[in-house]
Amino acid sequence: MGGTGVPLRELALVILVAAAFTYLATGIVRTILVRSGRVAEIRLRDSHSQPTPQMGGVAMFIGFGAALFLAEQLPALTRGFMPVTPEMTAVFWGAAAIVAVGVIDDLYELSAIVKLLGQLLAAAVMSGLGLTWTLLFIPFGGGTTVLLDQIQGTLLTTFITVLLVNAFNFVDGLDGLAAGLGMIAGGAILIFSLTVLHDQGGAVSAYPPAIIAAALVGICAGFLPHNFEPSRIFMGDSGSMLIGLLLAAASTSASGKINMSLYGTVDIIALLSPFIVVAAAVSIPVVDLVWAVIRRLAQGRSPFSADRAHIHHRLLSLGHTHRRTVLVLYLWVSAAAFGAVAFSVVPPALASALAVLALVVAFGATLIPLRQGKLGRHARVTRVVKETGPA
Repeated sequence: MGGTGVPLRELALVILVAAAFTYLATGIVRTILVRSGRVAEIRLRDSHSQPTPQMGGVAMFIGFGAALFLAEQLPALTRGFMPVTPEMTAVFWGAAAIVAVGVIDDLYELSAIVKLLGQLLAAAVMSGLGLTWTLLFIPFGGGTTVLLDQIQGTLLTTFITVLLVNAFNFVDGLDGLAAGLGMIAGGAILIFSLTVLHDQGGAVSAYPPAIIAAALVGICAGFLPHNFEPSRIFMGDSGSMLIGLLLAAASTSASGKINMSLYGTVDIIALLSPFIVVAAAVSIPVVDLVWAVIRRLAQGRSPFSADRAHIHHRLLSLGHTHRRTVLVLYLWVSAAAFGAVAFSVVPPALASALAVLALVVAFGATLIPLRQGKLGRHARVTRVVKETGPA
């Protein structure tokens, strides 16, 4: 092991295997889709200009399965599997169910109700098999921790999972965006889990979130070379919903069984950091979703109607290129996600300073096109004056 209770080498191997299998499987899936004519047509709200195959989520699931199979064979990681804990079995079958729903939707475009029922089923499968909330911290009135029974735990786990599944389904609007945000959020949760493993000398409860997060980082990293602009394949609903479910699983496993009433305020921020990380990753799509509904209703249109006024469309219109728009969104989410995890790694004052610095950098990167636009206009005016002479 790479340190007391911290299987660094083994988790690094999980990431590499997940990335390698996903990368190779994505090429195979793309070839099959192209040859069979399964290519997504361009819609009005889409940002791409060429018909592109989707269902990359199938390749991501193959990579995830390969990573879990490897992890179960490694002695340093066996404490994350049966018979010690059922959580890895639960997340595998939950992931299989959500990918199956996504594949059917990618092929036949399920109605919103049918898709939601499929998401609820996948979340319930994961919770019913043992990856579920058992303790819920309520911060009001001095803070108290509630012990959840099986029904309450299943309901809460299902709600959180379906929320994150749909949030990541919604964010999949630009090449490389969903995969990049999933990798950032997974990486932040992995750092948190490694901190817990180190501090608690290899606590069993920290193994499942570490393995899930490592596999998530790997599958997103393996898919990105195929998906970054210009994309050769989309992950489709099968991929975006898989990312959402894995983030819900890692967050639930990391924070859903901790009695936070035993900790101080700073410690609680650290213990909740997996959810702060996920909240950061989905904050952009959630805000975008709420604003889109308000905007469309104000215009007298259906809240489900498509348009080109989402946040990524606005960044494009601001002057960012496709790739730079994605990188700017990466910066914002990284600032919030790693800022949250910093509270579990470094002193609070330093964590706060680093988070503020990261947000300032992200804000500056967002405004770059405005400055470039001013410089460009100044250069054009100067050139015209030189060519035509003063008025």
